[in-house]
Amino acid sequence: MILALTLLISWLRGGGQMVKLYQQTEGIDHLMLAGELVLMVLIVYLSIRHRKYPVILLSVGQTGLLIWSETTQPVEAPYHMAVDCLAMLMCIIAAFVGGLICIYAVGYMKGYHKHHTEYQDRSGFFFSMLFLFLAAMFGLVLSENLVWMYFFWEITSVVSFLLIGYTRTEEAVNNSFRALWMNLLGGLGFAIGIAVAAGTLGTVQLGEVVAAGAVIPVVMLAFAGLTKSAQLPFSSWLLGAMVAPTPSSALLHSATMVKAGVYLLIRLSPALCNTMTGMTVAFIGGFTFIAASMMAIAQNDGKKVLAFSTISNLGLIVACAGIGAEETIWAAILLMIFHSVSKSMLFQAVGSIENSLGSRDIESMHGLLLRLPRLTYIMGIGIAGMYLAPFGMLISKWVALKAFVDADNYLLVIFLAYGSATTMLYWTKWLSKLVSLHHTKEPAHDATLPDQYLSMYIHAAATLLLCLLFPLVSTYVVDPMIVELFGSAHEVLSMSVLTTMAIMLVSVIFVPSLMFLLTRATHRDYVPIYMGGINEGDNTYFTNSFGEPEHLYLSNWYLRFEFGMRRLMRPAVIVAAGVLIVMLCLIVGGAV
Repeated sequence: MILALTLLISWLRGGGQMVKLYQQTEGIDHLMLAGELVLMVLIVYLSIRHRKYPVILLSVGQTGLLIWSETTQPVEAPYHMAVDCLAMLMCIIAAFVGGLICIYAVGYMKGYHKHHTEYQDRSGFFFSMLFLFLAAMFGLVLSENLVWMYFFWEITSVVSFLLIGYTRTEEAVNNSFRALWMNLLGGLGFAIGIAVAAGTLGTVQLGEVVAAGAVIPVVMLAFAGLTKSAQLPFSSWLLGAMVAPTPSSALLHSATMVKAGVYLLIRLSPALCNTMTGMTVAFIGGFTFIAASMMAIAQNDGKKVLAFSTISNLGLIVACAGIGAEETIWAAILLMIFHSVSKSMLFQAVGSIENSLGSRDIESMHGLLLRLPRLTYIMGIGIAGMYLAPFGMLISKWVALKAFVDADNYLLVIFLAYGSATTMLYWTKWLSKLVSLHHTKEPAHDATLPDQYLSMYIHAAATLLLCLLFPLVSTYVVDPMIVELFGSAHEVLSMSVLTTMAIMLVSVIFVPSLMFLLTRATHRDYVPIYMGGINEGDNTYFTNSFGEPEHLYLSNWYLRFEFGMRRLMRPAVIVAAGVLIVMLCLIVGGAV
């Protein structure tokens, strides 16, 4: 965090312009090539050990292609890394959100292994992988040379594979290999893009590839971005990642991995505007947004709801990148900022609730406002940060909707309208469950440690500050990025800054204030209630008129028959895969 802040201050003092780094790096290039071979050998070894032989072909294929490209088509890169507005933003997100997750993980892992004695305690390995993950993310977002970016890209794939398989159970191993082969498939597309760019354009600089608008390199890089950001038909790898301890899930969803995918797509956005590749990316993103938000309705596992929410919101960001207009990229960057902070906070809160209650089932969180009030306040702010207007999400969606209409892409308008409605449904269900005032005698001991609360409090404060300073964030953070990407920027919001801030101020205090008033108004003392029979004394069980025991419970409506994964996931994957394959054939065939 300190180093990232130092870099930010130094960069701002230099005028906030692009700074080019590492011109002569022959030694580092050879080290990276050796590193790619080490990663390949590690993947081959683990694949043989676990009998996952198809993964070997993907790893060897892309590494061999990249080595062939570098040796037969050497390209002299003028520089390899660059610091600009977007790269600086991603560094701040990785440093502060990722760093706070690491702080949170110190206390979490103690409680995790206290509850899960069946798993070997490998906390040292776990923390080393978290920091390697963050290091790779820094390298990825700062890289301008696609060969360097590919190296860090592959490190994130391998590290996520190792984190997902942390518990070494059969389910964890299978899910980790699913994540690996899907991301290696994207890595193969990345390697093809590099080889074609080197052979046809004579450059491996990302900015030059985007400026040239070369079809095959752009579509291959976009394909890699779709796999990394867990868009359909590749969403299942991120859902399977939920078997890992909560800090790794928080890091995957908020500060690394999936953000790398949308980062690359935002970089590519000028080359996607008004192209068949852009239309394909926009459709996949929009379709993922509505499909994932519909499937989230049927989930009662807190981490699965957060996973589907991540896939859904990433879909909206991807759709915005695919349109490639100034307004949609403005919305995409703001969505990325708010999503990073809010989702990290929500994962941490759910992990703390799981350690305290022994469950992350939303039904177990009934009346949590009275049982674990501090965690509920944090959950409330996080949920509000995902779907209420003040926290940027709804304003960004409104801008995206306007841009979709301006682009005459009415299919995306439908996706956004109905996807937003289903998003509102599952967040409202969860929030209502938390603030219900049903008294029970079920014990709830807050096992959250001070370092965990420190991380969550900072996240909550950051969410509130981002809301209150929304106009300033738009003017001084996002607009310069739009200028860098498109060469110009105009005012996106028609309302005045003061009006916007007034709306933010009123809305930002709504959820915490409502929770506070509810807790103040309710009776703290336990009072037995009438339950249609003889209350057993705990407001949970009663004896009915036939003398039989009955269990009283209040449950959300999950619509599993209509929106369950078993009903929707396979058709969604088939549709997305079909569209992606057909469009890739058309785009590549037309270019050839």
